[in-house]
Amino acid sequence: MVDTTLDRDFPCPGSDQEIAVFNRLMAKLPNIYSRLANDRRVPHTTVVIPSLSLDQSELSKVEGHMFYEERLLCMLMLLKRPRTRIVFVSSTRIHPLITQYYLNFLTGVPFGHAMRRLIMLDCGDTSPKPLTQKILESPWLMDRMRKYIGDRDRAHMVVFNTTPFERTLAVRLGIPVYGTDPALHYLGSKTGCRRILKSAGIPVPYGHEDLRDEHDIVTALDDLWQKTPDIRRAVVKLNEGFSGKGNAMFFFDDIQKHREANEEDRRQHIAQQLNNLRFESQNETWPRFESQFRKLRGVVETFIEGENKDSPSVQARVNAIGEPQVISTHDQIMGGPNGQVFMGCWFPARRDYRKVLQEDGRKVAQVLSTKGVIGRFAVDFIVVPTPNGFERYAIEINLRRGGTTHPFLMMKFLIEGDYNEEKGIYVSNSGQEKYYLATDNLLDPQYVGMGPEDLIDVAVYHDLHYHTVEQDGVAFHMIGSLSQFGKLGITCIANTREQTKQLHQQTIKVLDGEAEANRRKERTAFYLGAPPSNLQNIGF
Repeated sequence: MVDTTLDRDFPCPGSDQEIAVFNRLMAKLPNIYSRLANDRRVPHTTVVIPSLSLDQSELSKVEGHMFYEERLLCMLMLLKRPRTRIVFVSSTRIHPLITQYYLNFLTGVPFGHAMRRLIMLDCGDTSPKPLTQKILESPWLMDRMRKYIGDRDRAHMVVFNTTPFERTLAVRLGIPVYGTDPALHYLGSKTGCRRILKSAGIPVPYGHEDLRDEHDIVTALDDLWQKTPDIRRAVVKLNEGFSGKGNAMFFFDDIQKHREANEEDRRQHIAQQLNNLRFESQNETWPRFESQFRKLRGVVETFIEGENKDSPSVQARVNAIGEPQVISTHDQIMGGPNGQVFMGCWFPARRDYRKVLQEDGRKVAQVLSTKGVIGRFAVDFIVVPTPNGFERYAIEINLRRGGTTHPFLMMKFLIEGDYNEEKGIYVSNSGQEKYYLATDNLLDPQYVGMGPEDLIDVAVYHDLHYHTVEQDGVAFHMIGSLSQFGKLGITCIANTREQTKQLHQQTIKVLDGEAEANRRKERTAFYLGAPPSNLQNIGF
């Protein structure tokens, strides 16, 4: 492993000198943003680093997490701009057919022209480390990146999230990053987001933040038990949990008979009950969770009950010149043992509460902008129906790109139009409202072994692929994870919510059918007699 601290050409990671250089680079962002906004033909290089720079122990709970890097392949759509160059770096080589699949979505840009402006690089490294760390440990790869970037005054980085690794990479490449200063990382933790939400005046579940260990957890649970007499459940969350996998459910029902006991006895029973926490991650245990809690800290809050509750989110951003903006709303599809794991989303959120969420998102964006935050984020809610309408509770801020980011970007890149904030819906230039249903978690063991060429042929054969003229169909992502994990992402775009559901169901039906040998033979019979040269030319 290369020790990046020994590179004498640059300041040491985390040093005052590095932070000063980083701040000077970030000061260039407003000018870059203005140039790009005013002229689509301005020469520019976008360096895409899809590193999930999160706690790797938590990230390992997510099946095929390395292939989540492919979600940012939607940024290849920026090649619509005729003088934009993209340098895309991944942990391992992305299959060329996957890259071609995305480039074929470009309209009005010849394939060869886009390819000339796309540089795909990889670390050739499957180790459980963040991609950005792998890049920093490869001086040869860094040299190639610098060469392809060219004019550093006309370049910036796009990342999944911003940590000290991304700060060091930005300094060593000499370009700014479109993202929040790592010094503000705590604002996106479970503790930090509760504080931001409360300062923005957004309702949150009753609870406690910045807890350090088992003693703090027990004390917080006891307080919830005493302050909210009808409480049944509480959620214990790791500050850096990902996709709901860092959450655990505590049940008060099992110790309810001890509610009137003295404080010492109550807390003793609560401590014993921690061994019965129900975790969202399948193989989690209390000893391991408690160790992670001491490392990452976390929060305890009341679990919002309700049979018909919804889990919407609002996406917003603070742009490079500090303007808070609302981007979209979604209804999240939740799963897992206790319904806290993100499985997918509908766009947009339901009509009866989407405008309220938009306003909440704007308030949070305004608070974050005053803190110096830059970039995209999402606020997750629980909405519970009441006789007089609904009650809402904000439960966290994801201060990074998330599961609702890439499907919206993909639709926006595919369909010329704009988000109509008054209606809370995306409207194409032809006046058509557009909807989608997206998921990162189409997972089935019977899909294992299906490669990119198989999936693309299946989509074309069954007419599932996205149609540019009709502006509907299925756009696939995380294609690389299909062969190894049987896991795939899909975004089903159509003119109504019901049509997106039909597309989703049809996609599952088709993929399930392709798992049957006779179906596969019927589809692939056409290719069996083709000479090898033809097979190579068409990607089979």
